[in-house]
Formats: sequence, C-alpha cells, structure tokens
Amino acid sequence: MKRALHVAAVGGGLCIAAAAWALPFASAQAADESIADRDRRLIQAEVAALPAQRPGRPDLYVVGFAGDGYEDVFRNEVRYLETLASARLGADRRVVSLINHPDSLGDAPRPLATLDNLRLALAGIGQAMDRDEDLLLLFMTSHGTEEHDLIVALEPMVDDVILPDELRAALDEAGIRNRVLVVSACFSGGFLPALRGPDALVITAAREDRTSFGCGVESSVTYFGHAWLVDGLNRHTSFIGAYDEATRRIAQREREDGFEPSLPQIAVGARIGRRLQAWQALLPPAAPVPYPSDL
Repeated sequence: MKRALHVAAVGGGLCIAAAAWALPFASAQAADESIADRDRRLIQAEVAALPAQRPGRPDLYVVGFAGDGYEDVFRNEVRYLETLASARLGADRRVVSLINHPDSLGDAPRPLATLDNLRLALAGIGQAMDRDEDLLLLFMTSHGTEEHDLIVALEPMVDDVILPDELRAALDEAGIRNRVLVVSACFSGGFLPALRGPDALVITAAREDRTSFGCGVESSVTYFGHAWLVDGLNRHTSFIGAYDEATRRIAQREREDGFEPSLPQIAVGARIGRRLQAWQALLPPAAPVPYPSDL
C-alpha cells in the first residue's frame, strides 16, 4: 500500500516528518495545462530528440531519477549524471532525466520524478533502442525506508513511493532487456530480489537493512553518489569496476566518520557481462568529468 511520506536525513539515518512547505503551481504550468500533461509533453519531446540508434553498435541509454525534491543533493547527482553519461560513457545525449526539485517547475522545466513518468520514459526508450544489443542505465537517487520504499516527493504535486515490484514491472512492460540498475538510497538492497535477472546488473547503495549516508540539506553529493559516479566512473568505464572502487572508498569514509557500514550490494546477471563488454570495448578515451562546484 502506498504511503505519503516526507523523509529527511538526520545523522545519516532517516526520520519521517510532515512536509514543511508546498510549492506554488504558478510557474509550473500554462493556465490550461496540468502538471501531468506538461510532463508527458516534456518526456515525449526528450524521447523524440534522442539520437538515432546505431545498428550493429551497442548504444547506452540513460535515465536519471531524483526522487526527493526537498534536498538539492538528489537533483545534483542526476544533473551530473547527464554530463558524465554523454561526455564519458558514450551516451551522446541519449539521456532522459526526471527530477523532483523546485527548479523543475521554473523557467527551464524538467519532468518530475514519478512512477507514471518513469513508465513513460522507459516505454519511449524501449521503442527507440535495439533491445537485443543496446543497454539501459537507470540511476535512481532518493531516500528509502526500512520497508524498501523509494520516496518520490515534491508537494503538492508528488507525495508517493515506488516499490521494488513496481519498478520491475515498469522495466518489463517497456521491453528493455539489457539493464544496469542503480538504486542509491537507504535500505536499497531491498530492491535486489525484484530487479535481479540474467540480463541485469543491479547495484544498490546499501544492504537491505542498512542506511546509506551523505544526504541532507548541507550535502552536494551522497557518499555513494560521490564514490560510484564521481570517483568510480571517472576512474573506470566499467560499471562493475566503478562499484569495486566505490565500495572501498565508502568503507574507508564510513570508518573515518564512525558510521555503521552501509554495505553496498551488487548482482551480476549471467548474460549481462557480455553485453557490457561489447559496449565498453567501443568507448573512446575520455577525460574525467569534474563534479561542479556550484552544485
């Protein structure tokens, strides 16, 4: 059952609190257009603008999902992913971002991060890609609960959660076969059983019974976001190599800060390794992408 929650980071863990404010609709939409209609239009335009799929060459498509709109950190990571994916991972603007943040309702609007919008984005990418040879990277960053719900919140438009089975169903319905799925949230290891499969690489920021760290209003990037996105994928072009790099860095940082280990998790499907190797072999050399100081 869905539960309307706002999650705030306290001391690296979680607390549940009522939303302290609500956003005005004025700048978010035209007078005759709902938020849902606006988002549908934006997603359809982004999908239509994706570069053409290249036959005989494995292309990477990327979806970034920033779930909780009350802290900048989740928006920051998805915005950085956009640049990293195109500049270093060969995505070449094959990127769709869903971001819950007040900025998404301003002069440069972005579709909000909801389950319906994620379904729409995945369906569009599923139609655009070659499902046998291309890959999807889905990076979801937000707060998570002990019940393994992923928070999606930006009141009054969005106040919901995504469950592991709902995410699996959205991917299956889109017909996307080759999947790299990254869930960065507390207790995100609870997504592993639903998401794993022979054609999937699944990475989570924490074990199913552990919190992850680095969110909060004063943070610009989470521990996992920094370790996997910034450190790992700037040192490696292998998602698994980046995970190995990230786990070492996170463990060291948590020891230094006196935190209980978050224990990031990984599941590598039997067939996905071959697809990842074919994609990685064709990546051109690329310089590291610095994390912007203004995020």
